[in-house]
Amino acid sequence: MKSIRFPALALALASTSLTAAWAADSQLTVFDWAGFEEPVIFQGYINQHGDSPTFAFYGDDDEAYQKLASGFKADLAHPCSQMVSKYRDAGLIEPWDVSRIPAFETLDPKFLESEIFKDDQGVWYIPTDWGATAIAYNTDNVPPEDVASLNIFTDPKYQGRTSLPDSADDVWALAYLATGTTDWTEVTDDQFNAAADWLRQAHQNVAAYWADPAEQAQLMASGAVDVAWSWNDGVVLLENDGFPVGFQRAPKEGSSTFFCGFVNLKNGPGNEDKAYDFINAWLAPEAAKGLLDTIGYGHTSTVAMDTIKDEPAVQEGLSAVDAPILAQTPNDPQQRERQLQEFEKIKAGF
Repeated sequence: MKSIRFPALALALASTSLTAAWAADSQLTVFDWAGFEEPVIFQGYINQHGDSPTFAFYGDDDEAYQKLASGFKADLAHPCSQMVSKYRDAGLIEPWDVSRIPAFETLDPKFLESEIFKDDQGVWYIPTDWGATAIAYNTDNVPPEDVASLNIFTDPKYQGRTSLPDSADDVWALAYLATGTTDWTEVTDDQFNAAADWLRQAHQNVAAYWADPAEQAQLMASGAVDVAWSWNDGVVLLENDGFPVGFQRAPKEGSSTFFCGFVNLKNGPGNEDKAYDFINAWLAPEAAKGLLDTIGYGHTSTVAMDTIKDEPAVQEGLSAVDAPILAQTPNDPQQRERQLQEFEKIKAGF
């Protein structure tokens, strides 16, 4: 089987260790997921300033938070929605001045419904991108009927042939769905325990926990695994290389959705004006096409999304599906910490 190519993503993040791998404009440092340094997503910033910001990369939300809480300095960070309360509680961020962000009014209101994001103190979060987590599978080796249920991840037939994300949020979304819970904002002890038991069964089939989409795609492309719980971007990487990948977003138990965005880090070392220039470039309508083509995600601006609504990638990876959906919206911080600790035990074999 041919090896897969990852031009920017693999070069940007070879591991989950902190790497200031994309040094450019020294007056703005963006702490981000690998892959989002693609210029087509924020081309307006480059047109204005002649270069990309400096990027530092992380592999998962909890890693990013811990590094910033430990003193790493950046101007902006790109957490997903369920992390914002931790940033606020720790005093790491400050509100945005949305009068300096003209496209703020075009954001789909559903992404700002929580008081964690917007309250009488201001707007703490600028949602920018959203996607799905579902079953990626090798269509040459896995028949469609096997991905009709999330229980493919516990099926002994696939022992040593699956991969799950090294992300507590995503694996718990999977486990809750598989055990009949579609809302994680109010989880009972019984629901938690059922999901934990299922996740322990799924762990028996896992060949590797992937740290980033490049690693997940490489695992599939190399033939090491045939099935993965995947974000859109891992599928895009495989599709771009001609790999026979399917993305099952409508198993009978359902799939998950998430959204992410930018926070304005307090006491950032760079130029505040450039932080706003970067956000405005991200929210420009033309950014939606670049985001879709390189990452496979949707845009939070309704105006931007309207420019790509007819794209095949939107229809395949982002359109509504006839199946339950667990939305990864903000949940109770204590419950999230409980999930994180239990996940670590499960990975360790306990």
